[in-house]
Amino acid sequence: MSDSIKRVYIENLEERIIDCLADKLGCSYRKAMDVFFKSKRSSQVEHCEYGIENMDYRYLVEDLLENESELVSSVLGN
Repeated sequence: MSDSIKRVYIENLEERIIDCLADKLGCSYRKAMDVFFKSKRSSQVEHCEYGIENMDYRYLVEDLLENESELVSSVLGN
């Protein structure tokens, strides 16, 4: 896969994750972006670590919510 195609794929995955986060958290897209880009998952997706780019975005969202709940609370002000 060429680097440009891979980058587009990663950007689309990030977008799907953020959309799903906003929906699940009932927050704005901007807040969901904040949560995602402060999370460990963001770096893992960006660098394609652990084959994460091949995982379903819904699984990645559930994992983020489960394992980084303190981050989510702090960003959302809960």
